[in-house]
Amino acid sequence: MSDYIKLAAESELPPLNEAREFTVGDKVICVANVNGTITAMDNVCLHRGGPLGQGVVGGGKIICPWHGWEWNPATGEALHNRSIKVPVYPIKIENGAVLIKL
Repeated sequence: MSDYIKLAAESELPPLNEAREFTVGDKVICVANVNGTITAMDNVCLHRGGPLGQGVVGGGKIICPWHGWEWNPATGEALHNRSIKVPVYPIKIENGAVLIKL
């Protein structure tokens, strides 16, 4: 049995080099389209709790809209300190549905 659950429809994914917030259960997920690759990570910036899904994508990173902390969407690592990480989640698209493994 798969541990993947439906997050959204493929048509709801963010455009190229943008991020969006999606809610699944009690979690809010930041889904980003970084240079054509769809990634999913926790939506909460570890600096001051900023909403990463409302941030911008620049230079292959997600930039928090509150204070500019930059995050690697593939690894969840903070650009300035790799020991600081937000959880990242496997994501896939099947039959027009975006599936995530939490």
